[in-house]
Amino acid sequence: MRKTFILFAFIIMSFFVTHAQDWVNKYNSVDYFSEGLARVELNDKWGFVNKSGNEVIPCKYDYVYDFSEGLAAVKIDNKWGFIDKTGKEVIPFKYDNVPWGFSEGLTAVKIDSKYGFVDKTGKEVVTCKYDDVAWIFSEGLAKVKLNDKWGFVDKTGKEVITCKYNFTWGFSNGLAGAEINGKWGVIDKTGKEVIPFKYDGVYGFLEGWAGVKINCNWGFIDKTGKEMIPCKYDNVYWKFSEGLFGVKLAGKWGFVNKSGKEVIPCKYEYIREFSEGLAGIKLNYNWGFIDINDKEVIPCKYADVYSFSEGLAAVKLNDKWGFIDKTGKEIIPIIYDKVKDFQSGKAKVTKDRITYFINTKGERVD
Repeated sequence: MRKTFILFAFIIMSFFVTHAQDWVNKYNSVDYFSEGLARVELNDKWGFVNKSGNEVIPCKYDYVYDFSEGLAAVKIDNKWGFIDKTGKEVIPFKYDNVPWGFSEGLTAVKIDSKYGFVDKTGKEVVTCKYDDVAWIFSEGLAKVKLNDKWGFVDKTGKEVITCKYNFTWGFSNGLAGAEINGKWGVIDKTGKEVIPFKYDGVYGFLEGWAGVKINCNWGFIDKTGKEMIPCKYDNVYWKFSEGLFGVKLAGKWGFVNKSGKEVIPCKYEYIREFSEGLAGIKLNYNWGFIDINDKEVIPCKYADVYSFSEGLAAVKLNDKWGFIDKTGKEIIPIIYDKVKDFQSGKAKVTKDRITYFINTKGERVD
């Protein structure tokens, strides 16, 4: 009797596993789940399925983006609009282009070669009159371009910083790099010049410091414009992490601390930022990891690496990706076509045209 029960249970379980796999195999492409629904593609048309594999929104669109804040951008007959999770058209199909979704309740849209922003009802809160825009708001402001000059608007559509700059970065820590008449400086959110326009280049502020370029050389300044690290480097790495800056000198990369001391010599072909005590480094065309003392703790044998996140780092070998721990042990097999970093215990991966999430044990989770 017990054997009969086990056999029956195995048959039932096999049916459900096979059924679950059947709906996946039906499609040419299956993406990961976002807000309970996953993008699927069949015969060059896109729709959405729920976690049971039921096609809740038919594959009839030319393209779709993931659901974001309850809505998804979808394209049909070369026009974009937005639908809700029932497939109902919420914002009409009249736009020539849209980004991946809503952010802070707004999304950029393009119509008749002009850009603006709409809210989730389709109301145009920033008039479609700009030649270009940043896709998202940053610290309550969005970059907009008019007559070949950049400025900023707020969420009411008010142009709070006049379109007069040749280029700008987005705001970070209340400051943004901007270029005018071939020189770079820094402005605050009122448009006030807080650091003079005298540089040949400026990176955004991170932890109170920004990379600046003058006479072909890079260094760092603080928020007052004081030079903290002299402008003597060929380039600087755009991320600052764990007290160290990446710098390039004579064609090689290394690291300096906030005192300007070169704590890791400039000898590497390229670097990643320090994360969780280790940094990716490229040497002799291969990637590995060093610690803060410049000790190679994971040999340079990979085609590419990501920085460590939640104790694991993505590594590429033979055109496939997997994950290792800080000892270099392979924790998740190197079998994936694409991967992203772990966040909150999950990483997005793609294998055999199917995209999904895995946990730190390599098990699929949605």
